[in-house]
Amino acid sequence: MTELYAIALFLFVLFLLLGTGLWVGLALMGVAWVGMELFTTRPVGDVMVTTIWATSSSWTLTALPLFIWMGEVLYRTRLSEDMFKGLSPWLARLPGGLVHTNIVGCTVFAAVSGSSAATLSTVGKMSIPELRARNYPERLIIGTLAGAATLGLMIPPSLALIVYGVSVNESITALFFAGVIPGLVLAVMFMGYVALYATFSKTWAPIAETGMSFAEKLRNSRFLLPVICLIVVVIGSMYLGFATATEAAAFGVIGALVLAAGQGSLNWQTFNASLMGATRTSAMIALILIGAAFLKLSMGFTGLPRALADLIASMELSRFQLLMALLVFYIVLGMFLDGISSVVLTMAVVEPMVREAGIDLIWFGIFVVVVVEMAQITPPIGFNLFVLQGMTDHEMGYITRAAMPMFLIMVVMVFVLIWLPDLALWLPDTIREAR
Repeated sequence: MTELYAIALFLFVLFLLLGTGLWVGLALMGVAWVGMELFTTRPVGDVMVTTIWATSSSWTLTALPLFIWMGEVLYRTRLSEDMFKGLSPWLARLPGGLVHTNIVGCTVFAAVSGSSAATLSTVGKMSIPELRARNYPERLIIGTLAGAATLGLMIPPSLALIVYGVSVNESITALFFAGVIPGLVLAVMFMGYVALYATFSKTWAPIAETGMSFAEKLRNSRFLLPVICLIVVVIGSMYLGFATATEAAAFGVIGALVLAAGQGSLNWQTFNASLMGATRTSAMIALILIGAAFLKLSMGFTGLPRALADLIASMELSRFQLLMALLVFYIVLGMFLDGISSVVLTMAVVEPMVREAGIDLIWFGIFVVVVVEMAQITPPIGFNLFVLQGMTDHEMGYITRAAMPMFLIMVVMVFVLIWLPDLALWLPDTIREAR
């Protein structure tokens, strides 16, 4: 009975504070403060200060602002234009034509950005006008952009995986490698949907592309070299064991600045804008993480996570049943919170349950990221939907309907992960054994 009272109180205070418009990080701290005051005799102020310092001084967390800055720098380059020039000759002949540039472009940019919003903005600002001019279906253009941009949360370097790794104290590098194959599989599933749409739709009538010789395609591929080199530097340095995630992030920032300078996009104005953008985003995420760490400690003192884990264990749910319950839980939560907030808010309670069920935390990180990817395209708080609304001027209902097939594909991806857990575990395990 005490646990139910504590849960009700925590939720009441949380939604009360969030309903007032208070920042998520401060709302989490407020809930933790109330919990500590009511359920423990410990000095709340001392505990809060210690937690804030320990969380904000984490070396692992250093990778976060660096990867964000790298994405901000690349957002201000001609990268999207160059990617379109390099990819379009190779993709034009596939069933679905140049719509595939949305998916492949987002996949490539996700590998150097880590941010879903940055991926969507960078690829969309170039592909939307080009695809509209070629008479591709508007709903397919918007839907594929909304879905493929979420790959920025999974394909390394992923901000969501960094936040998850810090929350559950797991290796960021291992999580990065765990996200590679599922991210690519999800991209292929998106491309398969586009191919089927193009094959069976009776209204499919894009303007045919002018044929290119193989030599011309190769010449256009030179536009992809800068971003491929950057991916090799960032991901390759971690794969070969030359760098940790934080050191790879530093290499990525240097590479992004060199790329921007080489394109003539780097000046004091863009440098300052990228630095300030990275600072604002990093501060926002850091505040959420600090609030979540304090809440996790507060709930630990009350014994609530352990009690909930024991309650779930007493229900004797199978592994599959527990995952289905968490799937529904995160989809509902994602309708009201962004992906990163959903992860840090719930890990204090969910982590003990997952450990009790014997679920691998590296695999579960990929499971959670796939599910919170859905939050990016589910109303009313789907962030990608708002970005697309600003870019296209369509109503939110239209954009939501366009993104629905991508949402359903992500649901299928969850079941694929459950059925084939090695999709997430094979690469990190292989690298670990090789070292």
